[in-house]
Amino acid sequence: MTATPPASTPDRRAASSKEGRLTLGKVLSLLTADGHIDASEAEALHAERSARQQQHPLVVVAGMNWKSRRAPNKLLDLETLTEWLAGALGMPYMHIDPLKIDFSAITSVMSNAYATRRRVLPVQVTAREVVIATAEPFQREWEKELQPILRKEIRCVLANPLDIERFQVEFYNLARSVKNASTTGGAAGIASFEQLVELGKTNRQFDANEQHIVHIVDWLWQYAFEQRASDIHIEPRREIGLVRFRIDGVLHQVYQLPMSVLSAMTSRIKLLGRMDVIEKRRPQDGRIKTRTPQGLEIELRLSTLPTAFGEKLVMRIFDPEVLVRNFSELGFGDDDQTRWNAMVRQPNGIILVTGPTGSGKTTTLYSTLKHLATPEVNVCTIEDPIEMVEPAFNQMQVQGSIDLGFADGVRALLRQDPDIIMIGEIRDLETAEMAIQAALTGHLVLSTLHTNDAPAAITRMLDLGVPPYLLSATLLGVMAQRLARTLCPHCKQASPMQDDEGELWDALVAPFRANRPPQIHRPVGCLECRMTGYTGRMGLYEILLMNPALRKLITRDADIAALREQAYRDGMRPLRVSGAIKIASGVTTLDEVLKVAPQANEG
Repeated sequence: MTATPPASTPDRRAASSKEGRLTLGKVLSLLTADGHIDASEAEALHAERSARQQQHPLVVVAGMNWKSRRAPNKLLDLETLTEWLAGALGMPYMHIDPLKIDFSAITSVMSNAYATRRRVLPVQVTAREVVIATAEPFQREWEKELQPILRKEIRCVLANPLDIERFQVEFYNLARSVKNASTTGGAAGIASFEQLVELGKTNRQFDANEQHIVHIVDWLWQYAFEQRASDIHIEPRREIGLVRFRIDGVLHQVYQLPMSVLSAMTSRIKLLGRMDVIEKRRPQDGRIKTRTPQGLEIELRLSTLPTAFGEKLVMRIFDPEVLVRNFSELGFGDDDQTRWNAMVRQPNGIILVTGPTGSGKTTTLYSTLKHLATPEVNVCTIEDPIEMVEPAFNQMQVQGSIDLGFADGVRALLRQDPDIIMIGEIRDLETAEMAIQAALTGHLVLSTLHTNDAPAAITRMLDLGVPPYLLSATLLGVMAQRLARTLCPHCKQASPMQDDEGELWDALVAPFRANRPPQIHRPVGCLECRMTGYTGRMGLYEILLMNPALRKLITRDADIAALREQAYRDGMRPLRVSGAIKIASGVTTLDEVLKVAPQANEG
């Protein structure tokens, strides 16, 4: 939610108190006076539209898709027109961001019927004031009506008329659902450590299929999809429940809900995910396939965890379109693609992808397999759990309850005539030995490890107990990766690099030397990126390609520093250098790369 007070224009603002609803003629007159459109365009539109036109004047003008005749000739879309009108009338402008609104607080300010009749929407409530958004700047009688009731200052802001109309419905419906669910459900009766003393009480448990709960869950998913969230966290606390979204790798607190409602939401989602709704004492996994309002299929992977105050639920959102992205969209440079293709086009051997949880390893592997999975090739995977269901692969999930682990899964896959095998993770010597056995018998094996960088994967495999001669014979290469947020292309600004930033740059590219770029781009924040300055993430890659010189260094007491030095000589770029290239090209920032990429000399 972004508010910007413009310069005041007393003459226009004074006239507002004497007028009624905003008219198309008034808007066109102001646009013409400010030089945004020609008088002929204004006259033609005004003549075409009847006085009985029901749409808001700003919506009508936005529908023309005009570009301003004033530099920088921006498209006069609805949000731009709303911001312009606020400045023209001397009113503060606000973009309504649903992630930053406490819907429980704002819906208690006035009734839904009153908000709809007056075409207003409360957007912020503090101890001192209430901020109310309107799209009718000349209708302000409601301020006098509300002042004695609220006994707080009222600050009026101008907002997008379609946003006000939409959020009036959604916020009040959601608040009503939460209130009704809380009233009908009573206490949730969840098993939390602090509730053990209340076992003698009789509390009715929620029905997870109650319409109020169904509405809340559907609404939650809708907003997560719209906000590009990758994960939804539903977290119980002592007295309230929290809902948080992870967007571009950063968690944002979205809502606070009564614990009774949160528990019912969790039960509803577990029911849809075919999980055991009654069992709350042990972790569970599940998955749901649903559709966005636009009709796009989305898969949710569910994971529950028993905590001190109840079950915590995390839903990871998988977009099937990730699988059809090319490598340049994932962040691969030309050299990265050449080195990666040199590995994955081999008929047999082991390829390892390393990095922490959430660094994009699975996306890289799935995208690679999608390109390799032609009708002539049999691609099999063993995963824990299956991240995304892909019809082009034969996917098997680890089942700990029946002792089906990675090693047993690979052993079974080898009898299925595979060409390419993906192992979700190499965790122990038995799995590593089966991966090597598969590579030695003519299969291409892809898997993941958790190490800081690419050379550390070699020493990690040796530490597991893999014989050096077998590792040397089968390993094709290793790729380490991280995800860095990318700058919003709509608002990023270029400026010269400062002296302190230059020192950070020199440390970033060490042990290499690279000229400091004359300028770097910085985040600003706009409506497209929700005022964060970033939109989306891109990979940073460090690709170690095996060769005879490196194979000689794979011994029982292999020195990681020697491996790293040789890899540098053979053309491997460290993660931070990969990040530096993206900084110089204006894709991301110095702070972002320093935050996600480890130092080049870490083991």
